[in-house]
Amino acid sequence: MAGDAAAPSAGPAPPTARVRVRRLAERGRYDRAAVDAILDEGFVCHVGWAGDSGPVVIPTAYGRIGDHLYLHGAPANATLRHASPGVPVCVTVTLVDGLVIARSAFHHSINYRSVVIFGTGVEVTEVAEKRAALAAVVEHIVPGRGADARPPTAAELRATRVVRVPLGEASAKVRTGGPKDDPEDLALAVWAGVVPLGTFPAAPVPDESHPPAVPVPGYLAHYTRPGATRPATTPRRVDRRSVGSEP
Repeated sequence: MAGDAAAPSAGPAPPTARVRVRRLAERGRYDRAAVDAILDEGFVCHVGWAGDSGPVVIPTAYGRIGDHLYLHGAPANATLRHASPGVPVCVTVTLVDGLVIARSAFHHSINYRSVVIFGTGVEVTEVAEKRAALAAVVEHIVPGRGADARPPTAAELRATRVVRVPLGEASAKVRTGGPKDDPEDLALAVWAGVVPLGTFPAAPVPDESHPPAVPVPGYLAHYTRPGATRPATTPRRVDRRSVGSEP
């Protein structure tokens, strides 16, 4: 898939050379507002580090407080165990906004927003910061849930490792728009355009083993990600039999 239609570049310069976007540089974003907006809409990151047997990349949830990203897991979690002594890590977050359908296979693409962070992890040991970090992770994934859920006990805090990664060395890369076909392909009788994609929930499903005695809270009934926008129209369901596939 080729990189084609590019968004205009933002103003600020990259904070360091290694987060400067080189391939399709005009898609780079270096202002913190752009970086924070992507981090706040996503909720799964990938943490990369150099292990004894080679590179390792692990997906995990996260939360953000100001200028730091917070990761959490069990004390034996290999990624957090390696990151917390001050080992350099690379953290990435990607949001997929649409499939770019071109007239040629070469120019198919994806609309996306992504962030790359380079930093050194530091284990959080101070109890107040640790509690705040875990609360931030919950609120980041489900805004409003922190007021309802029981907070961690002292034993649960001891059973959780928390690592913070600074956001001082981060950049974003964004692709928007439709396909950019070659001029000689524009007359082809082939559909082209964008299929919008997003993260939108289905109806909440209650715990079947112990059905809740309270209704679904509004923050779950109307759950959405910050910044997420539903498509203006809902695509109709296609009957595969009508297009020649097996039932």
